Amino acid sequence: MNLKFLTLATVTAVSLASTADAASPTHAPSVAKNVLLVHGGFVDGSGWQKVYNLLKKDGYNVTIVQNPTTSLADDVAITKRAIAQQDGPVVLVGHSYGGVVVSEAGTDPKVQSVVYIAAFAPDTGESVQSLIANPPPGAPQPPILPPQDGFLFLDRAKFAASFAGDVPADEANFMADSQVPWGVEALAGVVTTPAWKSKPSWYLVATEDHMIPPPAQQMMAKRAGATVVEVPGSHAIYVSQPEAVAKLIEQAAHGKAH
Repeated sequence: MNLKFLTLATVTAVSLASTADAASPTHAPSVAKNVLLVHGGFVDGSGWQKVYNLLKKDGYNVTIVQNPTTSLADDVAITKRAIAQQDGPVVLVGHSYGGVVVSEAGTDPKVQSVVYIAAFAPDTGESVQSLIANPPPGAPQPPILPPQDGFLFLDRAKFAASFAGDVPADEANFMADSQVPWGVEALAGVVTTPAWKSKPSWYLVATEDHMIPPPAQQMMAKRAGATVVEVPGSHAIYVSQPEAVAKLIEQAAHGKAH
């Protein structure tokens, strides 16, 4: 499977407000108070700080999973250790490559729901590498530099435009200059059984994303049967639009779907 599915019809976004109205409070599951936030490639967990602050203010127990992004196996192992430390049901949230991690780790019994934030949501046998193998004509080309010793970086001069177009310039420059090397092994990590096949899922599509094309996000969300919301923003939407991200996570914590 690859991004050829971009040629298919895109999924209709479902707003948070209409989703909330459609939910039945009498049949809602218990609220999950534990939230785990998993970052993607080229960045670390510090980008979640604004989302973290909002969720903490609303009474959630929030853990930032600091994956090394060296290999999918390593990142899943670290995420599962964080899940094991929680005292109840978990909402597992992944951004970008973090979506691959939560897809693989989210089958853990403690995970109540999975949330994708402008993320890859692979199916069985897929990886980031396979999903980006055949981009359609005209799709944005992320400025990924040739591998160095098995790791990838984005071109610093093009980082803001591709990754963080709506983030303040000084903050985007800091993100560019503090990049975390993304392991080629992580890029090639294959998912076995994705969590979205057995757990309720939510997906935030960043409609101005230049890293993962929005039509690709829409189709992965549709394939997963996710509750979807579309928000204008860059790939770093968790930094630029933390309120929208936190709102969707809280919706997932309450089990509110279509």
